[in-house]
Amino acid sequence: MANVNGKVVLITGAARGIGAGLAERLAARGAKVALVGLEADEQRKVAERIGPSAKAWEADVTDWDALEKATAGVVDHFGGIDIVIANAGIATTGFVRSVDRAAFEKVIEVDLLGVWRTFRVTLPHVIERKGYLLAISSLAAITHAPGMANYAAAKAGVEAFSNSLRAEVAHLGVKVGVAHPTWIRTDLVESADAHPVFGKLRAGMPGLLGKTYPLNVALDQLEAGVLKRARVIHVPKWVGVLKAIRAFLPPIVELGARTRVPAADRAALEDIKARGAREAAITGHGGRAATR
Repeated sequence: MANVNGKVVLITGAARGIGAGLAERLAARGAKVALVGLEADEQRKVAERIGPSAKAWEADVTDWDALEKATAGVVDHFGGIDIVIANAGIATTGFVRSVDRAAFEKVIEVDLLGVWRTFRVTLPHVIERKGYLLAISSLAAITHAPGMANYAAAKAGVEAFSNSLRAEVAHLGVKVGVAHPTWIRTDLVESADAHPVFGKLRAGMPGLLGKTYPLNVALDQLEAGVLKRARVIHVPKWVGVLKAIRAFLPPIVELGARTRVPAADRAALEDIKARGAREAAITGHGGRAATR
């Protein structure tokens, strides 16, 4: 394994969950960590917990100017960038025919275009140090569940984008990885589980597909992947088996949805009528910050 001692690691979406956890773990291994995202107060708390090897910058990953400014600040403060972890992501809940349109599109903008913008802005610095880029995709890139069309599309796009980018920058000494976590106990997942309609829909997912894992399971494998500059990280490893048979998964998902989606579809329309389309769609602190 390589190490991160003395390396500068820029992490987006580092206010909580996977981003904050990775920042703390990599800092404990001697890395200097730059926390970049929208939730400025929460990121500052994470940086304060870590100590002088961490510093936070407020930036929206969909805002070119803000990303450029934050990246320049990181380089000025730490002297360069070795590793970038594009972790910022949000989710909404809703079916395509009724979900709030702006909330639906914001997921694509943050979860897919945010990765592209983060990598594009930081790439010159990573090339300079022959570093590593890691994009956080999802199990949703492999299994496309109803009610998650935007999230699945964005995360599948992240995987495809990373695969293309890897081939483009290999000759420059840069490695590119993509991670596929399943359901991890984070604010985003807990918020989705609490949704009056889609929480019940997710609870009906069979076996491993519906299982939620502790945060440490993801952090263990992601940390190991960063140290190895891994090409692919599956969290847990059985996600890689699903990837190998992904061509067979859509008909299976459709079959399971036949008995559960009709009632959920009606309930979603009732929820929208009661709370409004936007409120019914938003999940998690990050989602609220991104759609303010």
